[in-house]
Amino acid sequence: MKINDAINNYLIHIDVNEGKSKRTVTSYKEDLLQYLQYLEELNIHDTNKIKYQIIEDFINIQARDKASNSLVRMAASIRSFHSYLAFMYNEKDPSVNLSVHKGIKSLPVYCTIDEINALMASFDNKDSTEILYHTIMETIYSCGLRISEVSNLTLNRVDLDAGKLRILGKGDKERIVPIPKGSIQLIKEYRDIIRPIFLKNKTNLFFINKFGRKVTPKSIELKLQEKCIELGFKKHITPHKLRHSYATHMLMNGADLRSIQEILGHSNISTTEIYTHIQNKQIFDAYNKYHPGLSEDLDIGDKNSDK
Repeated sequence: MKINDAINNYLIHIDVNEGKSKRTVTSYKEDLLQYLQYLEELNIHDTNKIKYQIIEDFINIQARDKASNSLVRMAASIRSFHSYLAFMYNEKDPSVNLSVHKGIKSLPVYCTIDEINALMASFDNKDSTEILYHTIMETIYSCGLRISEVSNLTLNRVDLDAGKLRILGKGDKERIVPIPKGSIQLIKEYRDIIRPIFLKNKTNLFFINKFGRKVTPKSIELKLQEKCIELGFKKHITPHKLRHSYATHMLMNGADLRSIQEILGHSNISTTEIYTHIQNKQIFDAYNKYHPGLSEDLDIGDKNSDK
């Protein structure tokens, strides 16, 4: 069933048949419209194409900005919607294992360094479109940008000589983001060689496709999905997870939290602090994996040695 039609049918159902309050119906509608927008960005238009991992990724993204109570309600809206589809149309319910608790936020999924290297190495740098998307993925990861920030980036905000970007983020707040030296050459090659080939009409957009048009967030998502399938990645990696990877790797290599906050454009330090939880988890995982402890195989001294 088309997702748009399914949501409309569901909202009529809870309003007429379940007798939910107007406030509840309005809240569920707002939640499901955000859910619909996310699915459309992934080019998913049919309810049968929705998988559990997609729902979990959506909830994790919402967890960055929403209060825990709002997040719990949003999860309830999605579960109720899919439960309705399962009951009325005999569809599989991909949300059946979805669980969100008040006050608890899921840790962001991120790539390992090896996964990042494999992703970047997978692009054919003899193909102009491949160079375009290689540069986009490199810019998202190496500068920690949101997908919308990359898509809307303009020529006048890219200073490769100084090695920095002027990013217009959420709430039209501007921030300066450094470009790692290792990324400048690729970005310069795209700007000086590929972009002029693609340019059809005058535009200030930095990233344009072969038709001279804006590179949309949806096309970036789809290209990354294609690469992940090609590479056989088990994780469901999105452009936003490349941003998570940037922040995580920065913290692992000794960057302070305030600097990461400034670069990511977080208005509240508590949003950035989620990455310290990732680091803490890594420490405990490493401890549990590598600490020898006391096991039956551990030989504590020689039984025949002098006491």
